Amino acid sequence: MTKADLVKRVSESTGIIRKDVAAVVDALFQSVKDILAEGHHIELRGFGTYRLKTRKARMGRNPKTDEQVHVPERTVPTFKFSRDFKNSVKNTKIIS
Repeated sequence: MTKADLVKRVSESTGIIRKDVAAVVDALFQSVKDILAEGHHIELRGFGTYRLKTRKARMGRNPKTDEQVHVPERTVPTFKFSRDFKNSVKNTKIIS
């Protein structure tokens, strides 16, 4: 499913025109990025939590040359689904 598919589905279920739904979806995604960039986390009860995690520096390997390379410490965004969310989709069949 793409963002356009999501916009279409929300538009159909709410009766709000796609253009307005698309603006809200874009604003939501931008807000998530901005809040994480400020160093905060976002908890959506019953859905999940966006957080930033720090990955430690480590030694990696260039697969072409087998040369050891230093991978510096970095901050990465993560998302953890809530228990309720996981339980609601636990027995769902995957559609290709």
